Amino acid sequence: YGQQLNVNYQYLRTQLYSDYNIMDNDAIIASALDIIADECSLKNEMGEVLQIRSSDEDIQKILYNLFYDVLNIEFNLWSWTRQMCKYGDFFLKLEIAEKFGVYNVLPYTAYHMERQEGWDKDNPMSVRFKYSPDGYVGGGYGQFSVPHQFSPDTTGIYFDNYEIAHFRLLTDVNYLPYGRAYIEPARKLFKQYSLMEDAMLIHRISRAPEKRIFYVNIGAIPPNEVENFMQKTISTMKRTPFIDQETGQYNLKYNMQNLLEDFFIPVRGNDQVTKIENLPGLQYAAIDDVTYLRDKLFAALRGPKAFMGYEKDLTGKATLAAEDIRFARTIDRVQRITLSELYKIALIHLYTQGYTSDQLTNFELSLTTPSIIYDQERIALLKEKVELAKSIQESKLLPTDWIYDNIFHLSQDQYSEYRDLALE
Repeated sequence: YGQQLNVNYQYLRTQLYSDYNIMDNDAIIASALDIIADECSLKNEMGEVLQIRSSDEDIQKILYNLFYDVLNIEFNLWSWTRQMCKYGDFFLKLEIAEKFGVYNVLPYTAYHMERQEGWDKDNPMSVRFKYSPDGYVGGGYGQFSVPHQFSPDTTGIYFDNYEIAHFRLLTDVNYLPYGRAYIEPARKLFKQYSLMEDAMLIHRISRAPEKRIFYVNIGAIPPNEVENFMQKTISTMKRTPFIDQETGQYNLKYNMQNLLEDFFIPVRGNDQVTKIENLPGLQYAAIDDVTYLRDKLFAALRGPKAFMGYEKDLTGKATLAAEDIRFARTIDRVQRITLSELYKIALIHLYTQGYTSDQLTNFELSLTTPSIIYDQERIALLKEKVELAKSIQESKLLPTDWIYDNIFHLSQDQYSEYRDLALE
């Protein structure tokens, strides 16, 4: 089943992208994508979106120049993250100059890009990318691909692995070598939700208007003249005369009935008088179906309803805080995926400027923690561990080896190193 899904996904990828574009027009899904991009691109207390740390000051300056001056990470990270979550894939073409490194990036639409893995028989781990300007060709060199479809064509432009930064949400192996869109679990629900909304609106518009029943006493009018009498009565009461301003002609075809059309029923008899009754509009009570599907849509998007204004009756901060922490873990996972490609860009940039071996990896990148409460909980947990360790050490109940091993879960090599550093 996994192999079949992978092959089908290669063919249906662009169709899914079209569905994602339609879904992006929905208020809930568009808001969810915006919130994810916002949470992933927060600034820290120093006003930095991306934190760069290195023991080499030159490397830190080079990378700071790359991300903030060349890539404009403060502005672009939001759109890169949103595109990756929307399609599952986002491609950046790296413009690289020898000795100067990455000097520009060009975003490429996922519709026209292929990731081809294992295309070189001599190097099974080789990866390259194909850009088709005239449209997506389909497929890719993967373990489940169909080989006969990938003969070289003259319209495609091929890029080496180091020329493309491929941001992809690797949450399902069946979609490899591509990522799965963040909104993919909501695709089926979105169609059901849209159909139910349309059904509700159509039902309300077509069945809800209040109408009137006119009981017209026809007295002693002969049966064969009742129809003409009723039509004359309806024309007099319901049709509005219309005069054409250009021709000045009198037009009686202008009829304002449509949804406001009433019922005219002739009645006969001395005790029956002409009367008018109101026929109430239909009371539509199926809004629960729409609410049910909307709640499932929220579950698929994994975002707190309170963030989107759908939960006004929160009784306390604890409820939102719990949702915030759970959502922060989701954002943290998206940030790690984004960081993996930012590391790739940084490594390529440093390599072209002559850095090799240990110098090449002498840096760390990090994005701002998405939740203050999430960060506070980790700090509070560490604080409690330190206080517990201090209490045990002062009471001399247990040796420090036990404290390092059971409270801080450090290996013997680690806490031996930390003892030496603490003494130093």
